[in-house]
Amino acid sequence: SVNIVAFGNERDGFPEDNQQPSLIWSYLGRSALISQIDSSLSASHVGNPVFTEYQACVFGNVRLVVHDCPVWDIFDSDWYTSCRLIGGADIIVIKYSVNDKTSFQEIKDSYVPMVKKALNHCSVPVIISAVGARKNGVPCTCPLCTSDRRSCVTTSEGVQLAKELGATYLELHTLNDFYIQKYFGGVLEYFMIQSLNQKSSEKMKKRKKTQKCRRVQPPQLEQPEKMPILKGEASHYNADLHNLLCCCQCADVAFYPEDLSTVVEAHKIILCSVSHLFMLLFGVKSPSDAHDASVAQLAQSLFAVQAGDPFPSSPQGVPPCDPPVRVVVKDSVFCSCLPDILHFIYSGAFQWERLEEDIRKKLKDPDKTEHVLEKVKCILKTPGKLNTVKDCKSHQIKRLYNTSLRLFFNTPVLADVIFKIQGATVPAHRAVLVARCEVMAAMFNGNYLEANSIQVPVYGVSKDTFLSFLEYLYTDSCCPASILQAMSLLICAEMYQVMRLQHICELYIITQLQSMPSRELASTSLSIVSLLKKAKFHNSDCLSTWLLHFIATNYLIFSQKPEFQELSVEERNFVEMHRWPSNLYLKQLADYRNYIHSQKCHCTVM
Repeated sequence: SVNIVAFGNERDGFPEDNQQPSLIWSYLGRSALISQIDSSLSASHVGNPVFTEYQACVFGNVRLVVHDCPVWDIFDSDWYTSCRLIGGADIIVIKYSVNDKTSFQEIKDSYVPMVKKALNHCSVPVIISAVGARKNGVPCTCPLCTSDRRSCVTTSEGVQLAKELGATYLELHTLNDFYIQKYFGGVLEYFMIQSLNQKSSEKMKKRKKTQKCRRVQPPQLEQPEKMPILKGEASHYNADLHNLLCCCQCADVAFYPEDLSTVVEAHKIILCSVSHLFMLLFGVKSPSDAHDASVAQLAQSLFAVQAGDPFPSSPQGVPPCDPPVRVVVKDSVFCSCLPDILHFIYSGAFQWERLEEDIRKKLKDPDKTEHVLEKVKCILKTPGKLNTVKDCKSHQIKRLYNTSLRLFFNTPVLADVIFKIQGATVPAHRAVLVARCEVMAAMFNGNYLEANSIQVPVYGVSKDTFLSFLEYLYTDSCCPASILQAMSLLICAEMYQVMRLQHICELYIITQLQSMPSRELASTSLSIVSLLKKAKFHNSDCLSTWLLHFIATNYLIFSQKPEFQELSVEERNFVEMHRWPSNLYLKQLADYRNYIHSQKCHCTVM
């Protein structure tokens, strides 16, 4: 079989380009060597699959498996899956559009180093495909040409990227039969043949080794039982924050039109995490800190913050001691679209096309629609830099929260709750906690003491573990430093019923133990049985089942350790039943050794 992994989006992001089939699908559909094509989507966000898996036959009876990942976010959201895909790849294809310089720069700066790290010096062929004709004229292949360097990716930049990866560079001006079958397909099929030849050579070497010893064969050691597979849980980060807007818990901002007829509730921490304009508006930054005067001017012209007692229709759920900030929206057209704009921001700020459609239907005026959309772009842009929302491509701006909310993690800025743990204080924000953790949502909004308290004590976990837990709530990611820290974080996640974090910790522990060599496993002071007891006590059924299989698979190592005696009768029976190697094999091995010894004793040559 041949495994191909393709990363990147070769489309320009324009509607006409989105109708075209992808590079991989075009090749599979047009190549005369491909047959029996089947495809399936991976589980992920609705409408945004992480990757598409194609299975087909090539060269008659060779199985071809292709994983096409159009979005690079798999490296950020699921590092283990991305490493597994690259580790099992025979050929890697990296695609980009020559008219999308922003994505190319992100690939070069952020993701190419990750690909290098995942390859880990493996000799896997890489093909870099630059797709499309440059929009501002006839495509130029001269490395010294700078005519289209500002808006398009030049040939010299693509060649330089290929040199960094030791890759083969291809430039496909259009996805027609010549470029797909003869150009791209010819190179891809060459590497397929090379991969098959290498696998065939390795198979022949193994066969020759097994044929050297034919006189007396030792007993065959069967493979250990397959370990239980732990499936990851898809992220619901954006959905959590969007639900926060819908339920309006812990709202601390109230937007009003100038006639005070309606009110729209929101949260400072969410708004400030995506916009420097809201940072200026709510005092997180001063005007002197802004590098772009236009942001401050827009804030003054669009909003007015009013002080004083809240209006009679102030949002519910806010303690009387901390009334919401009243913000008057001066632009009536913008104010009428504010609920749609907030839904766009709280949903992760990546469904730009849907926002355009909603505002267009509401206003039914092209000029007013363009006016409101330009305001949104200015609100979301970074001061002193080009407007990253100018082209409004979903795959470029979808990760605003998990990169921006990190700025407010463990800082007193806008904090409205302080956790006291092990003599230290940890500031946090109720809105984020309520959105991401159901236990904390009940704690801060129910009839509990914490609902009206600024300081909340935390017991049962260490400060470092609780900080890692909060970091996950803010960023949707975690990176434990050791197996013991991952277990502590798993216990904390079970305490607060954050199931996805619990699964991530389980997967980390399993991955670390699987990569541990037998010699290290025999000498380590880490007690696997203790991990098993904790996993069972804290309702981590998947991990406890896997650990039992792990002990049984490494029976010869663990049976010599004192901790083995701590297993319960039920656990010991399970391990003995599934132990590897089995008692039958050990008996056959002993008989084989006796036979070899008897043959040496009867040798007449010596």
